[in-house]
Formats: sequence, structure tokens, C-alpha cells
Amino acid sequence: MDSILVRGNGPLNGVIPIAGAKNACLTLMPATLLSEEPLTLTNAPRLSDIRTMTQLLQSLGAEVASLKDGLVLAMSSHSIDNHTADYDIVRKMRASILVLGPMLARDGHAIVSLPGGCAIGARPVDLHLKALEAMGAELDLRDGYVHAKAPGGRLKGAVVEFPFVSVGATENALMAATLAKGTTVIKNAAREPEIVDLAHCLKKMGAQIEGEGTSTITVQGVDRLHGATHPVVTDRIELGTYMLAPAICGGEVECLGGRMDLVAAFAEKLDQAGVSVVETERGLKVSRKNGRVKAVDVTTEPFPGFPTDLQAQMMALLCTADGTSVLEEKIFENRFMHAPELMRMGAKIDVHGGTAKVTGVSKLRGAPVMATDLRASVSLILAGLAAEGETVVSRVYHLDRGYERVEEKLMACGAHIERIAGN
Repeated sequence: MDSILVRGNGPLNGVIPIAGAKNACLTLMPATLLSEEPLTLTNAPRLSDIRTMTQLLQSLGAEVASLKDGLVLAMSSHSIDNHTADYDIVRKMRASILVLGPMLARDGHAIVSLPGGCAIGARPVDLHLKALEAMGAELDLRDGYVHAKAPGGRLKGAVVEFPFVSVGATENALMAATLAKGTTVIKNAAREPEIVDLAHCLKKMGAQIEGEGTSTITVQGVDRLHGATHPVVTDRIELGTYMLAPAICGGEVECLGGRMDLVAAFAEKLDQAGVSVVETERGLKVSRKNGRVKAVDVTTEPFPGFPTDLQAQMMALLCTADGTSVLEEKIFENRFMHAPELMRMGAKIDVHGGTAKVTGVSKLRGAPVMATDLRASVSLILAGLAAEGETVVSRVYHLDRGYERVEEKLMACGAHIERIAGN
């Protein structure tokens, strides 16, 4: 099992290209199941999760080709000959549940295993299922699988109102509604850029959608969708992660392809902490304003609030801030598992339920640490860049699910970082 060796060595300077969004691409790929015609995605990220979704779609009968060194995904679902998403693939990644809505909408039946993914809380799929039930689906959960069928072979338009915001459930409902008979209104819908990106792609395929980016999305079902070519939106989580590199280490880094509208709430917290974020023609340029950063309080919220997927990385920064910060996690339970690992590096963190109090120290110390999930893994790398001595981050298979070529991108800015191949 691979590990990452990081040596703290001062400021970072240079440019870092930001990839297409993992969470957007994993949502866009199942959209190919809605049409018999080809769907091509450009600006695709090159990640293990994308390979897993590729395997899942291929297992259902879709054709998926990775072109231009993985930056282009050419897909075709003209013949879906299997409607069972098997546990052996689905267990690896929660986004696998997103094949349920498209298969059910197109062919009227599907069997999908309950999914796996990072161990950051229960994250049940109840809202996905209730949305599909509202559209007329008959569901039977048995032996760890969701057996779904649409009476008469087609879903029906309905009012789908979520009790709380769910990105995945909004995505599944949105895709299913495109081929449902009649009008579907999704209330308390997620507003994330990934939702907007999906809606834009579906519109290119012929879907009739209004209200994406707001809390109410209206979909007028159509009889069929056609093919399209669509660029994957910039990954705002990778963007935020690399914006933190010069914030924690010093120096100046320009994140190519970065957009302020994708990370506005996050950038506001960086500004409060004493970090400058400036828009350029090519992206966002980030640097510290004056010396040590200041403590700030952070509460995770659905978009456009502070992203839960940047909480672990922000904690790494605040470990060396001047003062005491309070981080409140409101999206997922059990998402402070990186705190004990940061404490091994000398951080002062006190966790109580969904709240973590972080008292900044002048310097972190290198130490052997273990990645517990995707975002925790990169938070430990960021901490290692600012620590004295060597930090070895083990179990970095989590990292490879969401960040492509981390070592290469950081080394280009002067970081001392290398991958150590496991047995």
C-alpha cells in the first residue's frame, strides 16, 4: 500500500492546474444511460473513482473509452443488456447509486446494490428512494439490493420535496425526471455547481429543465434524449485544497482555471484569516497577506456555504493560526477523524461531537500519520508541508480517489514530496 513522504521546506511558488470536478464527472457519467446516443465528456479528471464508475457502466453494457490521456470520456449506451449494478463494484463508491434513476427512467427497471465509499458517516440513500417513489417507482429492498420498477415502464412527474438538502438525491431525481411522463418539481433541491453542470449537460441532450442553481428545479419530461459533448466543470474542492497550500506554507500560487464563484464562501474565510485571493485572467492567485494567519470560525453548510469537503484541509491551516478557531460540521457526522492524526503532529484540537476547537501552535512537527478518508488524506499532506521534519502519510489510496497527480502539482511549486510504493 502506497504512502506519501512530505518534508516541510518553506514557501511554495508557481502555478497549479485545477482538474475537472470529480463529483461532477461521477454524476455526468451515469447520464449516458439516459440515451442511446453517445455522450462525450471533456476536461475529465484522471482518478480511481472515475475508473470505478467506468467499470460500473461497462458492467451494465455501456461502452466507455478514455481518450487524450484520460481527459476525454467517450460513452455510448445504445445497448444496455444488464440492469443489475453489482455489489462488488458499487461497494467501492457511493456515487454508484446514481445509475439507479437513469436506468429506471429509461427502461423501467433496475437492481442496484446499496453503495459504499468513505467512512464519514451513515449517509443513507433514503432520500434517493423516496424521490423515485414519488415518481411512481415500486421499490423492494432485499439482500442489500434496491429492486426498482416503474409500473407501465415509465416514471411519472411528481412534486419531490426533500426534508433537507441532498446533492446525490437531487442528482438522481433530476436525471430520472428528464424521461418521466409529465412535470416534476424538485423542492429544497441542492444548489451546488455540480448540480448546475449536470442540468446544463442534460439540456444539451434535450432535457427541459428550469431553476438549476436555485432551491426549486422544474423538469418537463421528454420521450427521449440525444447525444451531446460537455466539458466537466472545474473541481472547486481541488481548487480550494491548492489555495490552502500557499496559505499554510507561505509563498504565492496561481490556481489555473479557478473561479471565485465556485469558492466564494471559502475565499471569504481565507480573507478573514489573512490570506489574499485575487482573480487573474487564468484563475485565482493566492498568498498570505502578512505573516501568520489568524484564527477564524467555520461552519460547514450546503452550497453556497462553506463546503464540508474543505473542512479537513481548513483545519490543517488553522492548526498553525494565531488564536483559537471553532469548526462546526453540520453536513456529515464522524468527519473529524483527521483530528487525532493532526494531533500526532503537535496540533491542539478538542473535538466534541460535531464541533472541533483548534488552538493554533507556532509550528507542527513531522510524524507518521494515517489517512482515514479522501479529504483527510490531503489535509495531512498540507500539514506536512508546513511541519518541521518528515511526515509519512499512509493509506493514500483514499487520496487517489479524488486528487490526480498531487505530488507532481506540488513539486512544480517547490514542495518536497514523493510517493513511496507499497508492497
